[in-house]
Amino acid sequence: MKKDVFSADKIVMNAKISNKQEAITLAGQLLVQGEHVTDSYIEKMFEREELMTTYIGNGVAIPHGTNESKEFIKSSGISIIQVPNGVDFGNGNIAYLIIGIAGIGDEHLEILSNIAIACSEEENVKIIVNATTKEEIIEIFERG
Repeated sequence: MKKDVFSADKIVMNAKISNKQEAITLAGQLLVQGEHVTDSYIEKMFEREELMTTYIGNGVAIPHGTNESKEFIKSSGISIIQVPNGVDFGNGNIAYLIIGIAGIGDEHLEILSNIAIACSEEENVKIIVNATTKEEIIEIFERG
C-alpha cells in the first residue's frame, strides 16, 4: 500500500467516543484534514452506514462513502481510531477500531482487502487496539 495512504497524523489513539455518529464524524474529519476528501464525503459516510452497517466483526468498523461519493474523493487515504472502551455500532456490535477509508477508482477495493486481511486475525486487532504508538499500528497494516 502507498505510504501516503497511511500516516501518523490520521491516527487517533485512545479516543473517547460516545456513539457511532461521533466515530464516523471523526473518521471522516481525519480524511478531510489529510486532504483525501471534501467535507461532503462525511455525509456520504453516514448515508452508507444507513444502508448497511460498516461493522465487519472482530471489533472493527470501516466507515466509508457510498458509490455516489467518488466526486468528493481527492486521493486515497485511511484514518484509524483506536477506541479502547469501544463504541456501539448497533445490534450489540462494539467496535474498538474504527478505520475510515476513501479510495480513488478501484483503490478502495485494494484498501478494503488489505484492512480485511490485517483485521481477520483477532490477535492483530487486539494488538492494534492495545498499541501504544502510531508506528506499531502502521507496521501491522503494512505487514498485512
